Amino acid sequence: MAKVCVIAGVGPGNGASLCRKFSSEGHTVAMLARNEQYLRDLAEQIPNCLAFPCDVSSPEAINRVFKDIRDRLGPVETLIYNAGSGLWTGVMETTAENLYDSWAINVRGLLLSAQQVIPAMLENEKGSIVVIGATASLRGGATSTAFASAKAGQRSLAQSMARDLGPKGIHIGYVIIDGIIDLERTRARLPDKPDAFFMRASSIAKSVYMLTEQERSAWTFELDLRPFGERW
Repeated sequence: MAKVCVIAGVGPGNGASLCRKFSSEGHTVAMLARNEQYLRDLAEQIPNCLAFPCDVSSPEAINRVFKDIRDRLGPVETLIYNAGSGLWTGVMETTAENLYDSWAINVRGLLLSAQQVIPAMLENEKGSIVVIGATASLRGGATSTAFASAKAGQRSLAQSMARDLGPKGIHIGYVIIDGIIDLERTRARLPDKPDAFFMRASSIAKSVYMLTEQERSAWTFELDLRPFGERW
């Protein structure tokens, strides 16, 4: 039976590349995103990938979709939490609703999704949960009030999960991505930037997959990925 991998937050960049990578390595991939039509189109392009429309800001939707995944595919061995919400405003322009919305996706969504897959991982004494983060988890920018606070909370949550679950056989990884993903829309917005400025989503996917294949004696918790030209 193929290993089951859930990828939450599937879009045309990292999400799609993660689906391709895990599919190519023999996994059955459950793809989660709000855009049902996009998921169905992607499922036709990538073998062994199935569309599971879900808004991870909704606890009810998370409960429902993971039950559906278990019923249709079986226990989940790998969860990649790629869902995120960004808003670029300063402290006076950021509303309470903006802050709540960012935390609902980045922090609460991660907690509830992880809680859906952890029981089977504990039973099998193995599993991987990899969270796709950002440098905003380490420092807040002047216009990243909601995003940075949510990403910092997400990173701390992942640390707590690692401390709790690592000794029980579940590998938790947090991937800090600092850079612009190489997409048609980002190229159009930054036409003067050289190729080396952009991050290839396929390369990111390879690094994420590597984390899930590490031996327990040398697990990575935090992995920092950036193009060489990015400021540290």
